[in-house]
Amino acid sequence: MSFPDDLQHLIRADEPLGPHVWLGIGGPARYFAEPVDQDELVRIIQAAHEAKIATRILGGGSNVLVREAGFDGIVISLAAAPTSQLTIDANRLTAGAGAKLSHAVIKAVGAGLGGLEHLVGIPGSVGAAVVGNVSSDGRDIGSAVHSVVVLEKDGTSRTIPQSEVGFSHRKTSLSGLTVLEVIFEMEQREAPALTKRLQKLWISRNASRPSEERRIAMPFIDPDGMPAKDLIQNVGLAGVREGDVSLDSKEPHYLISHEGATSEQCVRLIQRVREQVLMQSGIDLQLNLQIW
Repeated sequence: MSFPDDLQHLIRADEPLGPHVWLGIGGPARYFAEPVDQDELVRIIQAAHEAKIATRILGGGSNVLVREAGFDGIVISLAAAPTSQLTIDANRLTAGAGAKLSHAVIKAVGAGLGGLEHLVGIPGSVGAAVVGNVSSDGRDIGSAVHSVVVLEKDGTSRTIPQSEVGFSHRKTSLSGLTVLEVIFEMEQREAPALTKRLQKLWISRNASRPSEERRIAMPFIDPDGMPAKDLIQNVGLAGVREGDVSLDSKEPHYLISHEGATSEQCVRLIQRVREQVLMQSGIDLQLNLQIW
């Protein structure tokens, strides 16, 4: 595929994807791009669309499992600073899709804006968090969203109000769309009180995360009323291993990829857990991971 000359410097061929995702495994992308502004992002997507090249948007990489065959298309990373900007105007926080969710939470709390602090410690980008409607402490991120700006295939942008996003339990109608930015509408509160709550939640979340492991992911969505962690423990699969992939023994809702791990080992372990949980509880665990 031939990209416009002034975009060539942004495109890399056969880029290994393992270093770009939390699990640290997976083959190469046929093309890989890191646009430094929205105009470049739009033009790269337009060029790929016109050439009928499959496209994937990569945020923080915390919920992506890449197979060894890699991805036969273009992966566009939103890690560059301009797609990760955070700005505040009165009680609204505008976040680029590539901004880390943790950074958005801290920015809001520092400005005395409440509504996101319960999400502290959840990994990934703002864009991915909104598309998947992440939740914690009984409240999802959608409750704080005012609107979402998405990119159409023809390169034009469209603003979708909160009421039309289709927020439900860990789902939205945004799947398949390219999110450019999210506007949050928040509540003015006392910054010291928010900071104190943030710190308590941060300590609690860190205590429940495998501290010695860096290549981790949370493969399952918590069903309504029953955490995936409890379901996995109830079927006796805490700490179970498949080749060089395992579930954490204390926090089994975390998948750990050890040295030598492969995507097929991850898939086999995930399928084993789903089958056992379904057989013993009747609950079909849904995936939090995107498998490329």
